Amino acid sequence: MRTWFLCKVKYAKENEEGLLKSISEQYLVDAVSFTEAEAILYDRLGSQIRGDFQVTGISKSNIVDVFFFEDADQWYKCKITYLIADGDNGKEKKVTQYMIVTAEDLRQAYDRIQESLSNMLVSFRVPDITESPIVEVFPFEKDEVAEQLPPGNFRPVNSIEEE
Repeated sequence: MRTWFLCKVKYAKENEEGLLKSISEQYLVDAVSFTEAEAILYDRLGSQIRGDFQVTGISKSNIVDVFFFEDADQWYKCKITYLIADGDNGKEKKVTQYMIVTAEDLRQAYDRIQESLSNMLVSFRVPDITESPIVEVFPFEKDEVAEQLPPGNFRPVNSIEEE
């Protein structure tokens, strides 16, 4: 199962006066492990950041879903709550999940999360929306995995066992 990792990166950036200033930014990475999250960061940020940078922290995030809209670049973290019936005793249980969405402002973030979750079978509430410090999100891309495989004669294991 893939997990969203919150990663902190520190590097030196030149400001308007030409002086180098230390910057710390947060990125969200979809990866299987801490090691893969770090490798993705070095791969993606190596071409974006001039000079050296270092990953100063990686932690598992409580974010379960990401909704990206191309017309906005600010990320908002949305708290979603809903009730489900507990199968053992029949009581209702409150579930809380966190999702992020791109939007221009809080109102648009609320509208977009409502739109994105409109196909949920249970009714939900959005009790909290906050502006997120996340700069960029790196979702899992299947094409990257295919490019990493070395050339060779790959066959399913069961076809080898039959021979």
